[in-house]
Parts: sequence; C-alpha cells; structure tokens
Amino acid sequence: MEVVAMRIGVIGLGDMGSGLAKNVIAAGFECTGFDLAQGRMEAFAALGGIPAASAAEAATGADAVFVMVMTGAQAHDVIVDQVAPAMAPGSVVLLTATILPDEAAAIGRALDGTGIALVDTPVSGGFPGAQNGTLVMMAAGSDAALDRARPAMEAVSATIHRVGTEPGMGQTVKACLQSLNGAIFAGVFESAALAAAAGVKGQVVHDVFVNSSAGCPAVRAALENIIDRRFEGTGSHIATMYKDLTIVMDMARSLGVPQFTASTAMQLFQAGKTRYPNGDNWSVTRITEEITGKELHR
Repeated sequence: MEVVAMRIGVIGLGDMGSGLAKNVIAAGFECTGFDLAQGRMEAFAALGGIPAASAAEAATGADAVFVMVMTGAQAHDVIVDQVAPAMAPGSVVLLTATILPDEAAAIGRALDGTGIALVDTPVSGGFPGAQNGTLVMMAAGSDAALDRARPAMEAVSATIHRVGTEPGMGQTVKACLQSLNGAIFAGVFESAALAAAAGVKGQVVHDVFVNSSAGCPAVRAALENIIDRRFEGTGSHIATMYKDLTIVMDMARSLGVPQFTASTAMQLFQAGKTRYPNGDNWSVTRITEEITGKELHR
C-alpha cells in the first residue's frame, strides 16, 4: 500500500504518546516530537523520530499533530498558544488526550477562523493499544478534517469511530466509556479481594472470570496483573484513570445524572492513588487486601 506523504507531530511522549510516535514512524511518516522529559526525547529519537526543541517546532510544517498531554489546561496551552500558530491553514490538530468536554469545546472555539482544524479524538486501549497501534478512537470533527487526518489516525488505531462533528463530542463519549470501565475495574478489584479472603487461587478466578459472560479485555488485564502482583510499570497509571473518573463525575453533575457505581469507583481510585501514588490501576485491590490480610496470587 502506498504511503501518503505526510509530516506528523506528536506532543507528549509518555506511555501513550510514545506509542503514537512509534506507529506513525512504523507507517512510514516523518515524525517530529516534543516532550518536557529528556529521557522520553532520547527514546523517541531512538525510534527514528525527529526531536524538536519545543511544541511549536514539532508542529512547524506538520500536516497533523497529535496532542497527548494530561490535563485540559495543558492541552489548551499547547494547542492554542504553541501548536496552532506554527501550523499552516488546512492542517489538523488531533486532540487525543482525555479532558473535559467543555475544555475541548473551548479549544475548538479558540481555533475558529485560524484555518486549523481540530479533531477531538480521545482514545481507548491503554498502553498496549498505544504501543501496538490498536487504539480505539472516538473522533469528532468535520468530515473534511477527519478525511485529511485519516492516514495518521489509521497508523495508530484499529478502530476509528466518527462520533460527532463538534469538539467536545469525542470527550463526551470517552467519559461515558470511562464510567463503564470504572465500574468494571471496581467489580474486579472487590471480587478478587473476596476470592483471596475465601482462599480461592488466582488462576482459578482468572480462568472462570475470563471465560464467563463477564469476561472482557478489561477484566482479563486487571486479573492478570493482580494475580501476578504487577502493580507498577504496566502502563496504566492510577492517576490517569482517577482523572478520567473525575471527568465522568463533573459531566454527570452538570447534567444532573446520578452515577452511583462510577462515584464508588472514583473513591476507590482516590484511596488507591493516595495509598500508592506511583502505582497502576490494579493497586486499588491492595486496599481491600490490606483490610482482610489476604492476597490473591496466581
């Protein structure tokens, strides 16, 4: 298949952004990137990327730029003040970070009249999906912008859902998804702790759960990490999921929608984040394990 000649920028080269860059480069695109952490820049260069001295430099001459930062404030600063002014009219900013829908909408309004299109496209799939190029994208933007950015998006994603036309709609769908993911994780953590207290072996729990009607990739990943006691370095940092759940609750509050299960999940993640600030999502299980004095091992 012929590679479309495009220059792609990636801002934010952490667990997720490094995967975006890896797959953009593997697809044959020229890729410039920027991150505040020097170690990440060195790893990016080792992949074959072109390190930039700033976000603006990474965006200069780019046809499309992925922005994978942590917060809405960071996204606004990077896109509105640094990236968009360096890009030519007709180019596209791909907002892959997860932020509040209102924050994405505000960024879209700030780009009105600039000739720079914004595609609001948060992703799902975590670290494995980012590294393997199998992310699910929830993309909102004009048909023209989505069509222009399609080659870059296909380089990092196995499934691209067009969920709307206006910035903020992608983030809205992502928040709904994270409400569900939070509930799934909370259920796994509590059922794993229950099994540990009852003396059930982790392998038994794993085999039954993943082959039952409740089995899904999220359940499988959570259980495998719990029973193998991998609580750090799996690419699913607890702070990220906690942030996403706060977005869920903010959106639910603004719409007047009760979120009984998601609110419980958020509090579980708050406890886990406080107790294990460097941990990954699965660390939440340890909170209940500490109460019971029983751990689930394979």
